Amino acid sequence: MNLFDRILKSRGITPERKAVFLSPNYDAKHDPFLLPDMLPAVERLVEAHKNQERITIYGDYDIDGLTATTVLLDALASFGFEHVDAFIPNRFTEGYGLTVDAIERIAEKGADLILTVDCGSLSHKEITRAKELGMDVIVTDHHNVAPEQPPAVAVINPKRLLQDFPDEYEKYLLKPDSKQQGKIYPFLDLPGVGVAFKLVQALQTKLGGLETGQEKWLLDLVALGTVCDVVTLVDENRTHVFWGLKVLARTRRQGLKALMAVSGVRPETVNARSLGFSLGPRMNAAGRLETAQYALDMLRATDPMEALQFARQLDEMNQARRKEQDEILKEALVQAEELSSDPVLVVSSTGWNHGIVGIVAAKLLERYQKPTFVLAEHGEEAKGSARSYGDFSAADAIRSADDIITKGGGHKLAAGVTLPTANVAAFRKRVNEFYVQQKLQNQAALLLPVADADALLHEVTEELIGYLDTLEPFGNGNPQPILRSETLTVFGVRRMGDSGQHVKLTLKDAAAGKIDLVAFNAPEHFYVDQGVQIVAWYAPELNEWQGRRSVEGRLLHLELI
Repeated sequence: MNLFDRILKSRGITPERKAVFLSPNYDAKHDPFLLPDMLPAVERLVEAHKNQERITIYGDYDIDGLTATTVLLDALASFGFEHVDAFIPNRFTEGYGLTVDAIERIAEKGADLILTVDCGSLSHKEITRAKELGMDVIVTDHHNVAPEQPPAVAVINPKRLLQDFPDEYEKYLLKPDSKQQGKIYPFLDLPGVGVAFKLVQALQTKLGGLETGQEKWLLDLVALGTVCDVVTLVDENRTHVFWGLKVLARTRRQGLKALMAVSGVRPETVNARSLGFSLGPRMNAAGRLETAQYALDMLRATDPMEALQFARQLDEMNQARRKEQDEILKEALVQAEELSSDPVLVVSSTGWNHGIVGIVAAKLLERYQKPTFVLAEHGEEAKGSARSYGDFSAADAIRSADDIITKGGGHKLAAGVTLPTANVAAFRKRVNEFYVQQKLQNQAALLLPVADADALLHEVTEELIGYLDTLEPFGNGNPQPILRSETLTVFGVRRMGDSGQHVKLTLKDAAAGKIDLVAFNAPEHFYVDQGVQIVAWYAPELNEWQGRRSVEGRLLHLELI
């Protein structure tokens, strides 16, 4: 069995499933009406179309919310809705999700119907206020749900099915032997933009204007939101991103063309990594520093020069974001050292931008291998973000402190919280107590790379890289393949970077195979001596430089023999 087939086998991709996995069938999509409340949502929108009611799409300031907002703005225009606008909350003044103040302002503008994307599942008070003001609300969301749904016309959220049928799903997929097959939605890890896209597919069965197949032009947005929201890239998510990348390569959107240009992304080679590390950070920078409206304007731009202006603005904001992020991280590291005995890090300070602290939390998690909360103190209130890994749920940890926080929620691995500044110390104590209560074992080991296959260096060829490319898109649930090679002798060690923070190792094995492995911002134990023998875990990649191509690898972990 060759190395590529060994990798497929390790991922459970059998010969029978190989063709379907490598080229997902878009037409095998799931029935959107199997999602909770899809039918009443569609019926209400058909009524709104008939009466040409005023609709406000209530979005969110992250990429999932922005792409979902744009999907619905584009689709409703195609269906012939004439009075549709969008409201994007400001991270700094409104915060995440629906607010009563925003609801009242939308009502003042004469809206008849609010259509949420990527938010609303827990907004009982706000939706009740909308009803009092004579507005109906349709929620489309994918976040945690409440035992009792808010008083909306419809709450389209796949996670409701996990609450109603907890034993029928495994890893968000309906079990093959479930008696609910064909009765409930079979995949629950759709992002907000994915849920919005399913609403579009459902509306296509009732309204004209967007012919079957034409909705595929929306998949560039769906792919962008799906990758950047870090949902699992399996089932429908994989299909949406696989075909969405092909749409993005020839996108009609002037804004995305311009953003790729300023990001140095070539349309013909765009992949999931391009979305997560090039396009995504630039779009997110707007909401982190000022307002996400800039990013929405870029997505909606129709004039090429205007689109380029927006894209350049986002690029400049991203550079400013990175500088501010580095300053916050430097201060946070000082606190983290003082709290190094805590299983959960909770750091906070005045002057930190709470639009950036989530990235800092991810950096601290990577460095200390601990779940991390980073809080920005603004007077009497502190707002922050959490990042976690393994079996520790950041969202559940926040719930354990419900009585001392103002609000909070999110996902297992990423969440947000707002609390009185005076309660920060109590919150730190509470989430650390919650960690201890979980009695988790060997969590740090979960951060170590897991190899798909053992490999001899002569097997790691340019041809193999070509085969591995067919496994794209890579991301959560379908990571870039990792190889393990043992008994490698170090023949060269080269420090790189301004301060020698990167390292390149030249390695050979007993069969005379050779490879260069590179680690950026390498930990100290990666700087080994020439002549020693190691076991290496790495992601093989093709390096192109000045017209020359060579197979290299990103060094992820090593152990001395």
